[in-house]
Amino acid sequence: MRKVFLIFIMLPIITLGQKTYVPDDAFEQALINLDLDDIFDDSVYTSAIDTVQILYLSNDGIADLTGIEDFTALTDLFCHDNQLTELDLSNNPNLFELNCRNNLLTSLDVRNGNNLGLWYFTATFNPDLYCIDVDDISYAEYNWAKDSWTNFSTDCFPSSIQNYTSNKKIIKVLDVLGRSVTPKPNMTLFYIYSDGTTERKLTIK
Repeated sequence: MRKVFLIFIMLPIITLGQKTYVPDDAFEQALINLDLDDIFDDSVYTSAIDTVQILYLSNDGIADLTGIEDFTALTDLFCHDNQLTELDLSNNPNLFELNCRNNLLTSLDVRNGNNLGLWYFTATFNPDLYCIDVDDISYAEYNWAKDSWTNFSTDCFPSSIQNYTSNKKIIKVLDVLGRSVTPKPNMTLFYIYSDGTTERKLTIK
């Protein structure tokens, strides 16, 4: 009986001690700036973020939002003007507003089971984003803003394609003078990938 009693006493402590993995230093710095974290250790206490409803993370140099899945109460996410390549919001069912424009996204998953609740959505100016995973294609087509070359689908990446694309990441984007730039329409750009390949692109809007 005493052992059972001790377990019940320890449960709140165990819960409070759970941590969420946050590998991107720029993301963790943003959380520190928001008083949601206090030390660089690639993690944040889950109890500090699972009730957060609004996150403004624009122009913070963030390339990876791993950890966003534990912001389960999140309603408003503004992560535009960063260097994000992948964004998975399938574990954020309360989203009401999302702005992820002007990134380097190649995959975006908003199959959170509540697409009808996502009132404001923009994912424009993501030159390599050709497909967005959604729950409701017709609702997304009618209400959400995306680039003209991007489609909505309930399954953008079959497993075989997913395995290939996950091994190839964008490292940087350069203009014709070799300067790192943020992708914009009507510019000749060079995409440098992690597998050593380079691709020249001109997106006309």
